[in-house]
Amino acid sequence: MTTKIHIALAFDDNFWAPAFAVMRSVCLSTRRRSDLVFHLLHMPLTDAHRHDLEGISREFDARLNFYSLADSELFEFFVAGMPSSAQWPSVVYSRLLLADLLPADIERVIYLDCDMLVRRPIEELYAIDLADKPLGAVQDSLSPFIMGRRDMRQNADIFHCGDAYFNSGMLVAALDRWREIDLKSEVAVIAGKGWLPRLYYDQDVLNLVFRDNWQKLDWRWNTIDAHPAHEALDPAILHFTGKTKPWGIFAGILRSTAYARWYRHVMTNELFYRYARHRWKRRFRFR
Repeated sequence: MTTKIHIALAFDDNFWAPAFAVMRSVCLSTRRRSDLVFHLLHMPLTDAHRHDLEGISREFDARLNFYSLADSELFEFFVAGMPSSAQWPSVVYSRLLLADLLPADIERVIYLDCDMLVRRPIEELYAIDLADKPLGAVQDSLSPFIMGRRDMRQNADIFHCGDAYFNSGMLVAALDRWREIDLKSEVAVIAGKGWLPRLYYDQDVLNLVFRDNWQKLDWRWNTIDAHPAHEALDPAILHFTGKTKPWGIFAGILRSTAYARWYRHVMTNELFYRYARHRWKRRFRFR
């Protein structure tokens, strides 16, 4: 394993500011800033938003690699038959292609969703023992319901509710082991069974492909549905999976998410309020 710490994010232009906040939280929590390499899997970005993201390099000397998914024939072909929605755009499936989209010499990468806040040195997670598994992740706190769906029996022919099931918002991927799996063929098999419309997007797909072949990590590395009560438990990575997000303009006042005021300063006040205006303009534009 190299001395570099590789981290991947996937987002479209409407999530550029949360992506910036995730990266900045990583940088603020480590003393190995110059070793950080961020791999940004993105849909088309405006020049202004790309300039904002590049501020991570200017402030911390971390390296940013941009991967335009709109220019990737592999990505376009792969997501063509995948279900998506306004909440779950096709960009989420790019994490399934980490081994294909990232340089072949990268042995390990941490994937982070953009609705996260990192509080502990990321090198601790990067060096974690995966027990020779291709993937490390955290058990999803709602796993029986996500697997079983309605009445815990809707998807009983796909999942067993007693199985281990991980949240895909934070992944430690051993890409050398990952590449031993023909993931694209595995997805084709799942599609051939007619399951894709019934699945919880990429998370279900990953859990099917890596069933019984992943290392369970401590919950603190992906503290799901992070609320203020979690602050006393010293979480390492907060995951804001609920409807209320820390970039909401009143999140800090209402104390509706963990570390909301901290998050605003991580994003920086200037970008936080600019992002709020962006979201309001977008909301009214699509009404």
